[in-house]
Amino acid sequence: MEELAGKAGITVRTLRFYRERKLIPPPRREGRIAWYDETHLARLHTIAALLERGHTLSGIAELAEAFDQGRHVGELLGLGAPTEEVPVRLSPEELADHFGDQATPENLSAALELGYLATDGGEIVHISRRLLDVSAALVREGVPLADVLAAGRHVREHADALATLFTDLILTHGPRTPQDLRRLRPLAKSVAEAELSLALDRRLRSTETDGQKP
Repeated sequence: MEELAGKAGITVRTLRFYRERKLIPPPRREGRIAWYDETHLARLHTIAALLERGHTLSGIAELAEAFDQGRHVGELLGLGAPTEEVPVRLSPEELADHFGDQATPENLSAALELGYLATDGGEIVHISRRLLDVSAALVREGVPLADVLAAGRHVREHADALATLFTDLILTHGPRTPQDLRRLRPLAKSVAEAELSLALDRRLRSTETDGQKP
């Protein structure tokens, strides 16, 4: 414990307090010896960084609980499905930098449940660089992160329905191998992107027309 506290730049008393508050996971025990490792040190560095950003210990404890109960990255990325999305590894501090005071335990839990986030040791993994960047951009535009995540749930439902529609369409017209479906995957993406683009144009024109009414 003294060695860990020294490396983290805190006192043993502070470390004991963090452990009592369950801000760090318990050590691995061998008899009467308690072993701490790099995961504990990383968590202590995270606590220090979040405190510097204005988070309270109570808020950090809630974040730590949500983080420790999150889905493991193997659940999120272990499906082996083809994808164009690039996962992003983040420290809790970097996640806070993206979303500021909206990186709350409630929003973290919602993102974990939605499957946007998973945990891997001392890191957080976001399933998609594009989704991360868009989510952060919407928050910067004043859209609450909770609303962004709620919209993500609806988008997921519609995307699943479109994927099912396209797959059924292809399978209905002859036997197909998984390789065939992967080869035809860009066609489904092109249709979805074109239709969304046209729908947005219609919606924008409608909004502009409504705005011109007295």
